[in-house]
Amino acid sequence: MAQQVIDGDDEVDSLELEIDDICFELLAREQPVASDLRFITTAMKIVGDIERIGDNGVNMARRCLEIVTEPELKPIIDVAVAARAAQRLLEESLDAFVNGDAETAKRVINGDGYIDDVCVQMLRELLTYMLEDPSTVSRALRLIFVARNLERVGDHAKNIAEMVIFLVEGQDVRHGQAVRL
Repeated sequence: MAQQVIDGDDEVDSLELEIDDICFELLAREQPVASDLRFITTAMKIVGDIERIGDNGVNMARRCLEIVTEPELKPIIDVAVAARAAQRLLEESLDAFVNGDAETAKRVINGDGYIDDVCVQMLRELLTYMLEDPSTVSRALRLIFVARNLERVGDHAKNIAEMVIFLVEGQDVRHGQAVRL
């Protein structure tokens, strides 16, 4: 499965370029009005975040291929918890975009902190392993890289949600501006 993720990255990159081309063509030929212009520019930003999520997936897949060749550390439950949370936020942010749902987007933004907290907890646990047993450093570092990429997936889902709020409400909530539920 990890190899499939790595192999699929070129397709994700190609799709990003294709969507960008379609958006540029719409901008050039159709001369969209304000709401259509906002939709097209939002779609272009969102597709960039989706492509970056693909890159995060490739980074995690590469670490997984390395991890499976080494003896297992104590199972890190937080990896699965963070992965499920990141996947849920991504799905919800994309659903919010498709449905023009600012309320769901606001919940995504507020939910990103949970992934951050789980990843910080995982980092603490892995650092403890490394301090107690230096032979675990290599394995623990790979898991730290996985955690960091999961955190970034959550950040990209949050970016998508912020763009949905801009699209639907015309309100720019990036860079920590308050989001009301």
